[in-house]
Amino acid sequence: MRVMLAGFELVSPVIAASGTFGYGIEFEEIVALERLGGFVTKGISLEPMAGHPAPRLVQTAAGMLNAIGLQNVGVDEYIEKKLPPMKRYPRCKVIVNVFGSTVGEYIEVIERLNGAEGIAAYELNVSCPNVQAGGMAFGADPGSLEYLVKEAKEAATRPLLVKLSPNVTSIGQMARISADSGADAVSVANTFRAMLIDVETRRPRLTNVTGGLSGPAIKPICLRMVYETARAVKIPILGMGGIVTAEDAVEFLLAGATAVQVGTASYADPRATERLAKGLESWCRSHGVERVSALTGALETPQDAGG
Repeated sequence: MRVMLAGFELVSPVIAASGTFGYGIEFEEIVALERLGGFVTKGISLEPMAGHPAPRLVQTAAGMLNAIGLQNVGVDEYIEKKLPPMKRYPRCKVIVNVFGSTVGEYIEVIERLNGAEGIAAYELNVSCPNVQAGGMAFGADPGSLEYLVKEAKEAATRPLLVKLSPNVTSIGQMARISADSGADAVSVANTFRAMLIDVETRRPRLTNVTGGLSGPAIKPICLRMVYETARAVKIPILGMGGIVTAEDAVEFLLAGATAVQVGTASYADPRATERLAKGLESWCRSHGVERVSALTGALETPQDAGG
C-alpha cells in the first residue's frame, strides 16, 4: 500500500483532505491515524481567522456546500499547540495547507513553518472559492499562479504541493504552470463555486451567498480533471472530489493520481478515511494487485486497444 509522493513515503495512498480533518489530532480517538497516508491541515494563515458567519454549511442533493472562510488559529498557535501532538503518529504524514491574501503572507507562513518539526510538505491553497481576497484569485490567473509558486518554492524547505482550482478554463494549463514553476505535486481539485437559495425567504442559504460545492456530485468532473492533468504534467497528482468508496479511489488512481484525498465523506462518517484505506487494501488483494502504485495511470482507453 506504500506510495512515494514528492520525495516522501506514504503508508497508504489515502489522505484526509484540508478543511475536513481539522488539525489532525482531533481525530485520534476516532480514526487509527497510522493507517492513513497522512492528512492535510485546515488552511493556515499568518494571523488567526474567524471565518464567515453562520450559516456556512448546507447539505445538497449529492454533496455539501460550504463557505467556512478558512477559519483557523494562525500559524504561530498552530506550531505551538496543534502540531506537537502529531509526533505521537510518525507514520501519518502532516501536510500543511498554506493560505494568504498576498504573496508576502504566503511566504511568511512558509518561513515560520520551515522551523517547525514534524511536517512532511506544504499544500499551497490557491483555489478557495469562498474568500474575498487571495485564494482563488491566484489559482485562476496564470501569471499570478506562476509568480506565487516560484516564490513559495524558493522559500520552502519542504516539498511543495499546489491545490488547483477547478474554476478555470484549462486545468492542464494551470497544472503545467505549477510544475514549470517548481511545484513537486498538484492536488486536483478544490471545490466548485456554487450557491443555493431558500425560496421561502428568497435569501441565499449561505451568509456568504456563494460557497464551494463538494461531494459525490463533483466526482465525474474531478475524475476528468485528474485524467487531463496526468496527460499534461509528469509530477505526482493527488486526486479528490466525491470519493466515498474504495472503488472511487481506484478510479482516481487509474486516471493518473498517485494518492487521493477524502473530504466530504468524513462529515457523514468521521471514520471514512480509515474505512477507505482498509477498503482499498482489500480491493487490491481481491483483484490481485500486489502494489497499489501499479494502478496509477493504468487506465485502458479505446485508443490503447486500437479502437
